[in-house]
Amino acid sequence: MKKFKPAFGLKNRHLQTLYSSLFRKLPPLEIEIENFSLEDGDFLECHWYNRPVADSSAPIIVIFHGLAGSYESPYIQGLMREAAKNGFATVLMHFRGCSGKENLKPRSYHSGDSGDALAWLNVVKAKFHNSKIFGVGYSIGGNMLLKLLGELGEKSPLNAAVSVSAPLQLDICADAMNRGFSKFYQHILLKSLNHSLEQKFEKHDMQKWIDIAKSDVSKIKTFWEFDGAYTAPIHGFASAQDYYTRCSSKQFLKNIETPTLIIHSSDDPFMTTEILPTKKELSSKITFELSAHGGHVGFIGGSFLQPEYWLEKRVVHFLNTFKE
Repeated sequence: MKKFKPAFGLKNRHLQTLYSSLFRKLPPLEIEIENFSLEDGDFLECHWYNRPVADSSAPIIVIFHGLAGSYESPYIQGLMREAAKNGFATVLMHFRGCSGKENLKPRSYHSGDSGDALAWLNVVKAKFHNSKIFGVGYSIGGNMLLKLLGELGEKSPLNAAVSVSAPLQLDICADAMNRGFSKFYQHILLKSLNHSLEQKFEKHDMQKWIDIAKSDVSKIKTFWEFDGAYTAPIHGFASAQDYYTRCSSKQFLKNIETPTLIIHSSDDPFMTTEILPTKKELSSKITFELSAHGGHVGFIGGSFLQPEYWLEKRVVHFLNTFKE
């Protein structure tokens, strides 16, 4: 498949990042929703497209969205459509609280939260034992997926995987999001995260778990502040830095034994090229594709008026080689 070439008029990294959210309109898919109960009493809501019957051998792609993403994200529905054209069933695993329904616990999800994903993957593998199972993760979903693959090594339930625009080193990415125009993305994402956190105060005694009052949540302006005030303490980390250090997937790449494609762009506004791994940090199972352009989960070719969504085609093209 040809390397990515940005659409004429869409070379700018911010246009690549924002175009789909602003202009891509897709008709609704016929989705089947499955609620998956977790061991701690919480739940995940999983959206299936073309769900196979139990004894089918149809290949299945399990998708993990980005921060504050969901089934409504254009890149999710775009991948589901492209995968269906190529004979794949797809299922999006919403992280806790991301499907539009609040999760039941004071905790939420984070960039290294691989436990829920593994539980879901094991269920999918057991239910569809004749099917090959693949994983695709975007942004923090991609970081989580790479971390999980490194943790599991040869015990991975996946036949192949793809990670897109993953923040491989979280502290560097948190710094990058607090500079220049990237502050805009930080503001939009934190607005959603802060709102979700404020809602938790309505159902839980949050100050038993975290050292911040509800009235102060709206004052959180950076990822460092949010992760220090909420993500770290609620999930058992000593600090934001401890969370970033332990959950950054870059350190796990050398242990991956699953055929894995990593797609990344040098102009991703959510991070800097400082996060890029060296060849020594990559296992022999990893194909690392770096484009000069593409933004964050963008990679839109064609033209401004007739865009071609190269990313979803590249993901499916890679997985097709492991399908049979």
